[in-house]
Amino acid sequence: MPQLKTPSILFVCTGNICRSPTAHVLLMHKARATGLDVEVDSAAISDEERGNPPDRRSVAEAKRRGITMHAHVARQVRKSDFDRFDLIIGMTAQHCAALRRLAPAGTEDKIHLFTEYAEGIEGDVPDPWYGGQKDFIEVFDLIDHGVDGLLAKLQAEAR
Repeated sequence: MPQLKTPSILFVCTGNICRSPTAHVLLMHKARATGLDVEVDSAAISDEERGNPPDRRSVAEAKRRGITMHAHVARQVRKSDFDRFDLIIGMTAQHCAALRRLAPAGTEDKIHLFTEYAEGIEGDVPDPWYGGQKDFIEVFDLIDHGVDGLLAKLQAEAR
């Protein structure tokens, strides 16, 4: 039986301190629990948060749910990411448009909007950064739902 390739996913948001690291840690946590081997990372469109850790409110919500936010340092999307990852998932249509502008020819089909995986939800994952803890909880719930959908797709493809 041929060895299946480990799927690789890059989550992308504006600064890589709220939404994309949350999706990153949730997919790692859930994939580990199901035994699915997956490579996961996250990055930013902007370079304004480069080098910063995840937002304390994202960390607090993950911790409240029993999930440890891994040691993470915000980074910007690199051209090499388009070769390295099978899926590049933007949190908003704007992120996806920016990714398409950066994408080398022939890699645009790797770019997807996060809510494509969140059944019953359309549009963008809102940015909780300007809000309070309630906004982080709502975004965490939405990302959790989308990660479940993505995980189901990855598991089906692994069969």
